[in-house]
Amino acid sequence: MPTTTIQDVERMTDALFIDGPLTSRKSSKFWILLILAAVIATAGVIADSTATVIGAMIVAPLMTPILGTALAVVLADHRHVIRSVGLVVGGAVAVVAIAFILGLVDNPVNAFAQNTQIDARISPGLIDLVAALATGTVGAFALARSDISDALPGVAIAISLVPPLAVVGLLLSVQRYADATGALLLFATNVAAIVATGAIVLLIFKIRATAVDGGYPVGDLRGRSLVVVLGLVVLVAIPLGFGSAAVARDQLLESKTRALAQDWAAKSKWTLTDIAARDGVVAVSAIGSPPDASPEELRRMMDSGGLGDADLLVVLSAGGGRICPAGQTTCKPLAS
Repeated sequence: MPTTTIQDVERMTDALFIDGPLTSRKSSKFWILLILAAVIATAGVIADSTATVIGAMIVAPLMTPILGTALAVVLADHRHVIRSVGLVVGGAVAVVAIAFILGLVDNPVNAFAQNTQIDARISPGLIDLVAALATGTVGAFALARSDISDALPGVAIAISLVPPLAVVGLLLSVQRYADATGALLLFATNVAAIVATGAIVLLIFKIRATAVDGGYPVGDLRGRSLVVVLGLVVLVAIPLGFGSAAVARDQLLESKTRALAQDWAAKSKWTLTDIAARDGVVAVSAIGSPPDASPEELRRMMDSGGLGDADLLVVLSAGGGRICPAGQTTCKPLAS
């Protein structure tokens, strides 16, 4: 069984518990790094730059109070539980606010509709929870084992904390509220997973027993506290399950529509450039020379192919966008 010493407990509490006023060394370090990480992450998302977003992940200090929450739960240190949770919530609000302001200053006319950094963070599924649980386990393990603490930068890159919050702020600035909720769910999933797995790993390493033996002040750990922590994981797993099912349906819809769209474009001597399905809506983009390919024709092909319950959005290189709702035979310009 893993063993720890009182020195390990002191090292972890010193690293994870952020005490003192805002002007203290630890607090000022946390907030300055968080603000800079928020700016970097938001700029990276706006520019659709993966490298910049990864840089923000490394700089961001949110992992500290999240793991601090797990350690405080294990030690039943209620004061530090409240303080760590407060730092997580306050930090999250600060990042969203910064991204919202930057989004008002600089956002594209298409409201980030083709931004891969945003698209990757607005539809979380159960696989994201699995990844977060594994990452939280590694983070707590690296924390408990001082000899492998050099793995923590990799943990910071693997888990997505500040970028989803930046996405929330940017999407709120362009009124994409449903997608902002999806990005916020991803952040909540990561936080819940880190706290849950962190607490479990620290219990396995007997951090609590070591603290008691070493005379470190420890409160009464009640089973209810651990149930609440695990309940948070179950709570986020429910919408993630629905999200995974929705993604699977969209992938099937996209697959079935692709062959029809390719035939439709070929008949008009146009080229299919993109096809994607999201929330039951199929978006098809094509390029070609006049006369325009007929969106109504593709709508009829989808109806005949058993896809009549899916809305259709067609974007033509010269003719603009057309929306072809399910159950209708005519298409309307997007601007109408």
